[in-house]
Amino acid sequence: MKKILCVATLATLLSACSNSDWRTASREPAGIAPAPDQEPEAVIEVYGADAFSWRGWFAVHTWIATKEAGASEYKVHEVVGWRVKRGQPALYSYMTTTPDRYWFGAKPEKILSMKGDKAAELIPKIDQAVQDYPWKNDYTVFPGPNSNTFPAWVGLQVPELELDLPFSAIGSGYAN
Repeated sequence: MKKILCVATLATLLSACSNSDWRTASREPAGIAPAPDQEPEAVIEVYGADAFSWRGWFAVHTWIATKEAGASEYKVHEVVGWRVKRGQPALYSYMTTTPDRYWFGAKPEKILSMKGDKAAELIPKIDQAVQDYPWKNDYTVFPGPNSNTFPAWVGLQVPELELDLPFSAIGSGYAN
């Protein structure tokens, strides 16, 4: 009886995780990023959201968004594991007006936010670090390289960011 109760409890807890179907999980904007058409200054933001499904109990997915002064969109840089399974690079950069989208059902939180002249000065350094990222085509959940290794590595290349990833950014230590 105890075994059945344990299995039932575990099944209930697992079903309470973020959406179990990534295809229908929310990817809506969280509304926490400055709207690019209303923010004329340069912006750097780093976000983290609970990882998808049961992994979100103990780990986050992190990504970097930059917007140059006067730009109408952000450039988002992130590492995504399933891209590798499809024969694509893990590192993915794209343009968007909504860099703060939910991560498959999990609302993101700002880890870092920087605006103005300092952000404008650091964006080219971030772009160079993205180009130089050594694990563009690699992804391993643990110990890395993974989605948290990437921003950690950028932070090491651009120490002026003073990027401090949360403890739940599992894989961030791989970059050291």
